Amino acid sequence: MHMNAEEIGMALLNGRKELGLRQGELADLAGVSERFIRDVEKGKTTVRLDKVIDVLRVLGLELSVGIHDPLKVNQ
Repeated sequence: MHMNAEEIGMALLNGRKELGLRQGELADLAGVSERFIRDVEKGKTTVRLDKVIDVLRVLGLELSVGIHDPLKVNQ
């Protein structure tokens, strides 16, 4: 499944809400700033990947990399 920054942000937002966490609480648990959480949830494309992974990990989510054929559009 291919996800863009906006979709990753929505997944983070949904995961945070499912756990009943405020942005500041999630930020504290992940060791990032509240502004960073807001930026990711808004789909900002220039955030640090290592910090995104830390936040996803707190929510029980993971980011994975797969191989696809760039010549096939619907993979």
